[in-house]
Amino acid sequence: QVQLVESGGGLVQPGGSLRLSCVASGSIFSINAMGWYRQTPGKQRELVAVSSGGSTNYADSVKGRFTISLDNAKNTVYLQMNSLKPEDTAVYYCNAKIFTSAHYFLNSWGQGTQVTVSS
Repeated sequence: QVQLVESGGGLVQPGGSLRLSCVASGSIFSINAMGWYRQTPGKQRELVAVSSGGSTNYADSVKGRFTISLDNAKNTVYLQMNSLKPEDTAVYYCNAKIFTSAHYFLNSWGQGTQVTVSS
């Protein structure tokens, strides 16, 4: 099977920075895309940033502040978050679209990591 393990969440003051990491492991043949989503209570999970085939896409609310990057050799995706705002507070989930060693596609999610922006 495939596992995604996130790290790097925590409490930060407004204007501060955090970097999230997510490592994919298991029966992976290839990874088509990796990205980050976030969710707050009572709201739907929303896209934050995604990287696929060398292209990246960001939510308008994080453009210019967040940067997604991939280390393909390590099956790892990072999210560098700068100039954080209280409205960035959420549980952040890693997502990967994987072609497994058994030759089927899998849409995999991490367990989530809490990011809290507060003074």
